[in-house]
Amino acid sequence: MIGFLWRATQGYRLRPWKSPYLRWRLETYWGVPEEEIDFREFWRLSWRLRHDVGRFAAWAERMRP
Repeated sequence: MIGFLWRATQGYRLRPWKSPYLRWRLETYWGVPEEEIDFREFWRLSWRLRHDVGRFAAWAERMRP
């Protein structure tokens, strides 16, 4: 799981809420418009959906060749 998060935040590790990939995932998976995702909204969603995010990250890690 940590491997997926490390790769998903490449170039944005100190500010993951600005990662285009994570913003796109939040928009497509949970329906939050990308323009609305800022520091506060990112962490609020991450905390509220932490179990879903964890399951997705674990799945993505298993799917990696």
